[in-house]
Amino acid sequence: MRFKEPTTTHRVSAPLEAIRRRLARWRRTRKPHARIPEGLWASAVTVARACGLNRTARTLGLDYYSLKERLETAGYSGRRGQKARPAFVELVSPAPTSIAECTVEFEHPRGRKMKVQLKGLEAPDLVALGSAFWRAK
Repeated sequence: MRFKEPTTTHRVSAPLEAIRRRLARWRRTRKPHARIPEGLWASAVTVARACGLNRTARTLGLDYYSLKERLETAGYSGRRGQKARPAFVELVSPAPTSIAECTVEFEHPRGRKMKVQLKGLEAPDLVALGSAFWRAK
């Protein structure tokens, strides 16, 4: 069975059209049962990020679910403009601010206690003090 060129009824963006032509050329010259080269898949993934998963798969004549899987592997959810949720998010503390006055109490599970009254101490100094308390043996 010969591959049928996908028909497009909508206007195709230039990058999508370029990949479509490359895929058509590859399909004409490929060996039977040959897999699509990784370079063409990578280009399809890049275009799908900009043009959308469904439109790209349809225009290029690619399997929707194979393209979707490659998009997800590349960290993309498949919806335009939305990336997949990251596995790790770094929380950066705001710039150090001065604390007017407060009292902080530390209590270790082994019974040690420490009470600190702060007047104008910066927040990073409090973090260092707390860390030292928890690490102390």
